[in-house]
Amino acid sequence: GTYVMTVTANDADDSTTANGMVRYRIVTQTPQSPSQNMFTINSETGDIVTVAAGLDREKVQQYIVIVQATDMEGNLNYGLSNTATAIITVTDVNDNPPEFTTSTVTARRPCPELAANGVARQQKAVRDATCHTCVLARSRLGFSRPVGPREKMQGLAAAVDYEMNRAFMLTVMVSNQAPLASGIQMSFQSTAGVTISVTDVNEAPYFPTNHKLIRLEEGVPTGTVLTTFSAVDPDRFMQQAVRYSKLSDPANWLNINATNGQITTAAVLDRESDYIKNNVYEATFLAADNGIPPASGTGTLQIYLIDINDNAPELLPKEAQICEKPNLNVINITAADADIDPNVGPFVFELPSVPSAVRKNWTITRLNGDYAQLSLRIMYLEAGVYDVPIIVTDSGNPPLYNTSVIKVKVCPCDENGDCTTIGAVAAAGLGTGAIIAILICIIILLTMVLLFVVWMKRREKERHTKQLLIDPEDDVRDNILKYDEEGGGEEDQDYDLSQLQQPETMEHVLNKTPGVRRVDERPIGAEPQYPIRPVIPHPGDIGDFINEGLRAADNDPTAPPYDSLLVFDYEGSGSTAGSVSSLNSSSSGDQDYDYLNDWGPRFKKLADMYGGGEED
Repeated sequence: GTYVMTVTANDADDSTTANGMVRYRIVTQTPQSPSQNMFTINSETGDIVTVAAGLDREKVQQYIVIVQATDMEGNLNYGLSNTATAIITVTDVNDNPPEFTTSTVTARRPCPELAANGVARQQKAVRDATCHTCVLARSRLGFSRPVGPREKMQGLAAAVDYEMNRAFMLTVMVSNQAPLASGIQMSFQSTAGVTISVTDVNEAPYFPTNHKLIRLEEGVPTGTVLTTFSAVDPDRFMQQAVRYSKLSDPANWLNINATNGQITTAAVLDRESDYIKNNVYEATFLAADNGIPPASGTGTLQIYLIDINDNAPELLPKEAQICEKPNLNVINITAADADIDPNVGPFVFELPSVPSAVRKNWTITRLNGDYAQLSLRIMYLEAGVYDVPIIVTDSGNPPLYNTSVIKVKVCPCDENGDCTTIGAVAAAGLGTGAIIAILICIIILLTMVLLFVVWMKRREKERHTKQLLIDPEDDVRDNILKYDEEGGGEEDQDYDLSQLQQPETMEHVLNKTPGVRRVDERPIGAEPQYPIRPVIPHPGDIGDFINEGLRAADNDPTAPPYDSLLVFDYEGSGSTAGSVSSLNSSSSGDQDYDYLNDWGPRFKKLADMYGGGEED
């Protein structure tokens, strides 16, 4: 009785008469399933309704119904008829729950284990796990599809461990998101069993306690066993060995046994080292197996060092200044200790008994546990720098002490207690003797500078008063002269200019026929008569000979001046040697040349030529 559709036929005849009265009927139905009469039609109105239940979209999705319209009130014998096709489409409702194609499913390939032990590499593997299997559900439409909103069932939602479970049995349920249509008496869901096997893979060793913290006193001797820092290999079904090594040991204080992970000290652990942060020393170790491929894990060991009294206190400050008279100012002193409480203050400050001058000149007054005052005991102390030893003792158990020296500058002070300028010099450690020595050195240095300046002035004056003419012993005809000395410039004017004047005896030369004349030509005129040196020397005639030659040169008007062109092609007139025409090569036999043999090897050839006798 469910309404489906309405068909309508129009007749051009008068509808008030039998000629225009139309009646409807169903001729055929295709397909005829599940019944051949699934629909009926109202003969007067043309309304098509269902006759029986059983419409199933999963079996028949569409029906084709042939409808006939006849006038004359449907009389087939007298009326006229026509047919039309009605297409009826069956829409879907949720009347079929999903069903698994099989009740049991086995994964096509085993799933590798991914142990969840906190290793970053394995955590990434968990996120990137590709181990999965698909479970198909079949509906009554006759085709299979993956179940789930994402069209497949992903595999690992968490890490699996082969050592814990080698296989997993899962029960998978499938259901529609929408509820079944009302009146459907069927199960809403379906289930199936899934079996997933796990394969063993090499997993990295791990340290059960990471970070591991131990406590011990600093200063333990080298070779002390601290702890055993061992790792665990999760692969219980693989025969593997774990080896240990250092990954980070900033101070190189530790050693680790490669086989069992026992840690010993390689040096003395010092809490006051720069490698210690908040009393903790941190080292990192590596544990690696020999699997295929090898895997490794790291562990951090933290060593908390307990302080011991192993550092003596140091006096502060190292230098100070004080007035030479007491009660003007004092020096506040304290101490620094590398240890921590209770191995530091309160400190004890005292002066040593040796040397005795320390306690005689100085005194210490305690202010509190950390500070004291150093002051003069005597009424006056000479200015200077004094090394004052002070013994500082801490409160450790046992206590440690140290003798520190403070350099105290004692200087005269003004009324405000400030060191004066003279006092600063005296406090620098320079006594009267040292100051006098410095002054003497300065005077000597200034004297040397003054003498050097005087010597330079004198040399300059001597250069200006240099003689114009050449010394008598420098005969221009017998010596090579330098031409690179051009005098002292405009200042070199103190010479006799008369030497540059042309003498009167040169008139016949000046009246010479014009022509080319050499500028260095020697003037023609009367020449002085130079003294002739005696043939036989006399011990006293050398000085006279030089003086006479000097006098003649000074009076020679033809002698060139100091800085004029010198004539070198003039060789003088005449020779004291006389004529050499008497020399000949004849040998008269009355000349004895035997003395040539005594003149050495250079004259040997000459001696052989002339000293051989008449037979040669």
